[in-house]
Amino acid sequence: MDIRFRDAEPSDEERAAVDAVLGPPATGWEGGARSAADLRFAARAEPRRDLLLPALHAVNDRVGWISEGALDYVCRRLTVPPAEAYGVATFYSLFSLRPRPPRVLHVCTDLACQAKGGGRLREQVEERLGPPGETWQESPCLGLCERAPAALALEAGPARRAEVYAPADADAMARTPADAVAGSPSANGSGPRLDVAGDAPAVAAVPQAGQDGLILLRRAGRADPASLDDYRATGGYTALRRAFELGPAGVIREVLESGLVGRGGAAFPTGRKWDAAARQPDHPHYLVCNADESEPGTFKDRVVVENDPYALVEAMTVAAYATGCALGYLYVRGEYPRAAARLAHAIATARARGLLGPDILGKGFSFDIELRRGAGAYICGEETAIFNSIEGHRGEPRSKPPFPVEKGLFGKPTVVNNVETLVNVLPILERGARAYAAAEPKLFCVSGAVERPGVYELTFGATLRELLELAGTTGTTRAVLLGGAAGAFVTDLDIPLTFEGTRNAGATLGSGVVLVIDDTVDLKQLLLRIAEFFRDESCGQCVPCRVGTVRQEEALHRLSRRVSHDDLVLLRDVGRTMRDASICGLGQTAWNAVESAIDRLGVFE
Repeated sequence: MDIRFRDAEPSDEERAAVDAVLGPPATGWEGGARSAADLRFAARAEPRRDLLLPALHAVNDRVGWISEGALDYVCRRLTVPPAEAYGVATFYSLFSLRPRPPRVLHVCTDLACQAKGGGRLREQVEERLGPPGETWQESPCLGLCERAPAALALEAGPARRAEVYAPADADAMARTPADAVAGSPSANGSGPRLDVAGDAPAVAAVPQAGQDGLILLRRAGRADPASLDDYRATGGYTALRRAFELGPAGVIREVLESGLVGRGGAAFPTGRKWDAAARQPDHPHYLVCNADESEPGTFKDRVVVENDPYALVEAMTVAAYATGCALGYLYVRGEYPRAAARLAHAIATARARGLLGPDILGKGFSFDIELRRGAGAYICGEETAIFNSIEGHRGEPRSKPPFPVEKGLFGKPTVVNNVETLVNVLPILERGARAYAAAEPKLFCVSGAVERPGVYELTFGATLRELLELAGTTGTTRAVLLGGAAGAFVTDLDIPLTFEGTRNAGATLGSGVVLVIDDTVDLKQLLLRIAEFFRDESCGQCVPCRVGTVRQEEALHRLSRRVSHDDLVLLRDVGRTMRDASICGLGQTAWNAVESAIDRLGVFE
């Protein structure tokens, strides 16, 4: 593709899709119909690059791919150089700049699915549909690990369609259903309503649903996720009212006293982050909710959002009030169509009922949320990469310092937390910091060789053995992968499931992944898949990660055929270099699981 302006014309469908997001063009300078008047003056272009990702989604959702004419039109509308927009569009796996059918099947080949027969499923799909290409493609983790192996079909058109296959059946996927719609319009016209065709009820992913004593999952199966009235009847918006009573400083004090730390893996104290952002004199302040959980084996944020979307809306409002934010961005995975639909419905309903927007609950506080969909990039789960993605740039991490609380989104002070971290703020305010700390909840994503996979809520300090007793192991447990692809294998089931306990055991709690591996799993192939994942998901910005992930995969390919001392030495050298010199957590953790498998499981002995 020539990446200069070439005056390529979009189709009527593409133009309508872009205009639905950006509004009609005011002049010929912005891609509208040209007239003699346009030759007499140049329109002043307002910076709107942050709408690049939504505009690309609009075209891809409507047509199935992004043509040269469509990209050219988006660039003129947003005054973005075509070379830069091309770089953004090609960064994400869910976009295509080549013609392809409207319906594309994404077959998960990642860890949980591979452990449950994903390799055989891929072979069956290839037998029926041919090699990966236009009609289907291999996909990293789809976040459907509790029902592995999984696949997701996305179909472009006037009404975007999606269908979930989990557990997947190759014969069913080879058919193109006519009724795989993402959901009917909601009663108040607020956009896609609830369900994706073929998907199981959201509560099915919560084996503890309905049990007494749950905190974060207490509404699963007990309240209609679409109903704001149900949410309020079960204690919803109690925390926000309490926040208004305490004031911003009081809210931050409660969060500090609770000891809440980030649930995305870094475990940074949430109250300290909020306090640092609130104190920044530069304005405006922004809030970003990271719902782009892409770590293989992770699906807790999806389950929370699908069962209790209003809790996240309320939690974001509390966080914004405490830190002085008037606008928040909720960045959700592109592979989560039902979660995105439920969040859109919850945001629109809250706004219509005066719980978002100006003067919330008559307290003089104004706050609103913009929903942004990712487009398939693991690296966008990194807190600064997500800023670049929202701003309309390639989702590459930024060097730190400066830290987000000083200069984050749009160069302004920014608070960024993931879904689980934010929803923990509600029970802190409802119960008080001390009562919360006495029974602090943590969510775990259990998959693999267990009888009852799903998201479990336990109190911090429970052991891995206690968690697996709840889930019920099947067969002989050879090892457990904690923390996902960026985590480590362990064999000691008495490890306390705390950040300190797992760290002392040479592992990490990470995002709460607990993948149980039995004797049927080929560990060499599993390690090779981990290496392929990191090589494919590296943004390529820094040399240690860009080159190291390739060298790691090459060495594992050779080791899978013949064990070599030289390759083992090379693996360790490459792994240490990535850990010490990579810019962000992707490269720094790409060697963790491989190292633990060699040292603890003796994979290549």
